[in-house]
Amino acid sequence: MNSKALFQISYGLYVASSKFDKKMNGCIVNTVMQVTSNPLQIAVAINKENLTCEITQKSKMLSLSVLSETAPFSLFQHFGFQSGKTTDKFVDYPFAMTAQDLPYLTNNTTAFIDCKVNDTIDLGTHMLFICSVNDCDVLSGEKAMTYSFYHEFVKPKPETSTAKGWRCAVCGYVYEGEELPPDFICPWCKHGIEDFEKIV
Repeated sequence: MNSKALFQISYGLYVASSKFDKKMNGCIVNTVMQVTSNPLQIAVAINKENLTCEITQKSKMLSLSVLSETAPFSLFQHFGFQSGKTTDKFVDYPFAMTAQDLPYLTNNTTAFIDCKVNDTIDLGTHMLFICSVNDCDVLSGEKAMTYSFYHEFVKPKPETSTAKGWRCAVCGYVYEGEELPPDFICPWCKHGIEDFEKIV
């Protein structure tokens, strides 16, 4: 089976955010879809290891910043490659608050969506949140960033390396070693071994 076939599915890129007991956090997600129009509901998958997942489970609220093609790689590093347990994700990033008092980014963002979590499905590594949309608005006329645009134009190309090992096809992290442990999870993007390629 060639799991790269799944890269042909179209994805967007978003910052999913939540807030509980004055603690707010956000992380990069790529699995967001509208599932019904009446009532208006969306589904959002978040990795269980992300603090945002934990906060969303407690608050039952979620906001999304739909990232634009102008979003720099530094934004993905800030919201995707470090933990909110040790970093205030919203420092130095302009944001506003939804009616539910949830943060969303105001720069490099085409729209925001403010949601209430109605149901949660445990998918093993991720939680799938089924949400009703409380509010949403278009913030700019910029194009929304797709996953393929990110890989082609935003994510830096990997440097030529003499290291032997495995490279994450999602974020570029390199695991040095002949064999990749079967339960290995990328420390940067939290993807599993199915998204690693052997460096030859």
